[in-house]
Amino acid sequence: MYEQFFGLREKPFSLTPDTEYFYRYRGHQEALNVLLVALRNGEGFVRVTGEVGTGKTLLCRQLLKLLQDECAVVYLPNPLLTPLELYQAISHDLELGLPEDATVQQLHQGIFAELVRLKQNQRPLVVLIDEAQVMPHRSLEALRLLSNLETEKEKLLHIFFFAQPEFEQRLAETQLRQLRQRITFSYILTTLHRSELSAYLNHRLQVAGYRGSYRGTDLFSPAAVRLLCKASRGVPRLINLLAHKALLASFGKGIKTVDRKMMTAAIKDTDGVSLKGGRTFSRCILEFSFMLAIAAVTLLTWGVLK
Repeated sequence: MYEQFFGLREKPFSLTPDTEYFYRYRGHQEALNVLLVALRNGEGFVRVTGEVGTGKTLLCRQLLKLLQDECAVVYLPNPLLTPLELYQAISHDLELGLPEDATVQQLHQGIFAELVRLKQNQRPLVVLIDEAQVMPHRSLEALRLLSNLETEKEKLLHIFFFAQPEFEQRLAETQLRQLRQRITFSYILTTLHRSELSAYLNHRLQVAGYRGSYRGTDLFSPAAVRLLCKASRGVPRLINLLAHKALLASFGKGIKTVDRKMMTAAIKDTDGVSLKGGRTFSRCILEFSFMLAIAAVTLLTWGVLK
């Protein structure tokens, strides 16, 4: 849509967790440091919690990318599994070749044998669990029992939880007290600070192919960045969503920069974000829709749409 207009190779603010766009702002860098230090210390359980949109999945995939050369890694993006399904998923990722009808006990034994083999090859097993707040109690307990597979001096298995804050409430429940006591390292993800936002925007633009500025000005004006920071509260997902809409709005108007007016239209068009004062929500939606209509006409003029 607007990529050619702004000199981009692809959309810079997609909501998909693409590790090419991973930006080491303070919160993500500190979380990575905690996870890597915990792993090198031989810790069994580590948790990272953060609000919706703070980039937990992207962080999880970046860690997967960093560890895959020196560790055996199992990635569970959907942990809504029974204990049997959990062991099957781990067995499948480790390519153990166990029968499909293997029992929990057989899977347990097969995983233990693989842990011993990996240890001999100095490749620890790390299990990354995304959206851990939805994992059933019985499966969390099955993980704890699996972590009992260790030598007299060190752990054979390392489990990293990535979860929303509700996970903390679940761990506070009596039936999970043994698991809670085993989680020795933890980190709460922070949002982007105002001073980090411009660098974050520039990083994603450069990865998407943006080269230089237009007539000596930034693609996002300082006023637009201030509005973006206020409305998004530094939440990466909201930043991406608003920046994408603002680029669409500017494209629709044929403007090569995102100014305060374009950012305001994007903000007013988005649920869950707001600014004090200003025009009504419904009026801004109409204005934003009108901008998109103009963008469609522009594309027709360029011969992009058939």
